[in-house]
Amino acid sequence: MTDSDQTQKPGDALPRRRATDRIPHKSMLTIKDVAGLLHQRSRIDDEQYQLILKRGDAQAARLNSHLRPNQAKQDIYLAELASPAQVITSFSLEIPATQKKLTEDAITELIAQASGMEYLKIDPLKLELDVVTDQIPRAFALKNLVVPIEEKGGVVTIAVADPFNIRPIEDLQHALGIQIRRILASRSDILKILEEFFGFQASVRAAQVEMGLGSQLSNLEQLFKMRGRDEIESSDQHIISAVEFLLKYAFDSRASDIHIEPKREKSLIRFRVDGVLHNIHTVPMNLHPAIVSRLKLLARLDVAEKRRPQDGRIKTQHLAKDIELRVSTLPVAFGEKVVIRIFDPEILMQKLDRIGFCEREFQLYKTFINKPHGIVLVTGPTGSGKTTTLYSSLKTIATPEINIVTIEDPIEMVMEDFNQVGVQTAINVTFGTVLRNILRQDPDVLMIGEIRDRETADNAVQAALTGHLVLSTLHTNDAPSAITRLLDIGVPAFLVASTVNGIIAQRLVRTICLECKYDRLLTVDEQIYLGLEKKAYTVCEGQGCDACRGTGYKGRSGIFEVLEFTDQLKSRINERTDMAEIYAIARADGMVSLRELAIRKMLEGHTTFSEIVSVTG
Repeated sequence: MTDSDQTQKPGDALPRRRATDRIPHKSMLTIKDVAGLLHQRSRIDDEQYQLILKRGDAQAARLNSHLRPNQAKQDIYLAELASPAQVITSFSLEIPATQKKLTEDAITELIAQASGMEYLKIDPLKLELDVVTDQIPRAFALKNLVVPIEEKGGVVTIAVADPFNIRPIEDLQHALGIQIRRILASRSDILKILEEFFGFQASVRAAQVEMGLGSQLSNLEQLFKMRGRDEIESSDQHIISAVEFLLKYAFDSRASDIHIEPKREKSLIRFRVDGVLHNIHTVPMNLHPAIVSRLKLLARLDVAEKRRPQDGRIKTQHLAKDIELRVSTLPVAFGEKVVIRIFDPEILMQKLDRIGFCEREFQLYKTFINKPHGIVLVTGPTGSGKTTTLYSSLKTIATPEINIVTIEDPIEMVMEDFNQVGVQTAINVTFGTVLRNILRQDPDVLMIGEIRDRETADNAVQAALTGHLVLSTLHTNDAPSAITRLLDIGVPAFLVASTVNGIIAQRLVRTICLECKYDRLLTVDEQIYLGLEKKAYTVCEGQGCDACRGTGYKGRSGIFEVLEFTDQLKSRINERTDMAEIYAIARADGMVSLRELAIRKMLEGHTTFSEIVSVTG
């Protein structure tokens, strides 16, 4: 039953009245409503019913005597008011012929049955603090006497004390953009949870502030708590406000990078969205140093050092998500340029079947990463999505039974599922030095950020030979070229053949905006350029609209060239390997090139002709 169905039932489910006396939709439950229901369901007799009607209002006034006499109705929180069930319970009535007390829980359960809602007796031990306290503000919960009790599959279950008090839930659903399922619980249960859980959370936060632990999450995870828009607007610290508004705007725009570039007379701010840079703002040049200093401070960089490049990181939150920001400064002609790389965990950690693999390539890659040992290489230029592929792969295979260790320069996203080591060349913590000692940490899976030199390659091969699965990256243009790259580094051909499970090369192509998508025919010249058979091909383009900022594209998807190391391929790898021959063998074994995969995505309506030409050449 959906919540919209439930909202139509409560009034109809209560005792039948004259049409003019029916409870209006979204009104509050009254003592008379509940007494009538109890009488109809034989929970009270005629005498008890009349007693409630006669003395109910006076009893409610007594229970609510703590309220100020002239307090405006809109200023009263429902948490301060005794519910009709509590008022009736206070009469200490017995259910006829049972000698059982009429309890608040029994009355609430009966109201739930009559209104078509699920009843829940809340067990505090089964609730999670974050679910209760993070979904809605405490003031809203007390004002409307509601409490979140579960978040599952994108649906938040909220316990309410009144089936008719629907408007606040609808407003919350629209404001937060979440789906809400209502269940009924007693006022006492809800109030207890609100007092205990929110009170505990407030105590913990106060203790953190008092002890100075508010932001010391770890060496790499200093939390920068962003304020609400109202708080920002009321602040006199304008540079701080400007930086926070800039970050919020970047998050809302799905930007992957923020560029702050000093020019002769101004500072240019650009966002990279879906792989393309867009001019966003210009600010007076005299403000640029202050903005850079604020970002350096947040990233714990040396504010006074302006002559050397620096790297740092910021951890913050947006829309209840942790977001990692990697900050890089570089001295240029007119000052310091800052680039902020934004790592959204929802983008960086995805399910493998959702990042763009075609079926054959997906099945092959799954076999690579599910083998107990060997090397899996992901290749492609900077910005082609290699990190997303590696993190998503590790997330896929991560279980409590295996130990995953990563060596990164720098650590892109701090994840609890992995044991992550950051390269620090200043103290000689390099890929090579870490790899020489890493096997003593009993790893099952190793992820090496990049194989750059002979030492790193030799250690990766040694790890694979001793029964470990190794995932890493190389900078090559296609999958077969990675074989040549390994040989050039100095890895013997027989070790390449015996340790590498497979190689993938990848690119990212922009996907067409669904809001302004339209069909067209591929021209003859375009067919010739792509090497297609001459016939009618229907492809898609984006017209450009507000949703995609006039670009015609929204989002990106990967294309993956997968090279499987078959027996025939392994037998032909040697120090004088002919790449043309290797490529021919790979094609004969079924490898599909990046260009062909891009054309397939175009013909399926996911991307455009101009995009695949831009990406694949």
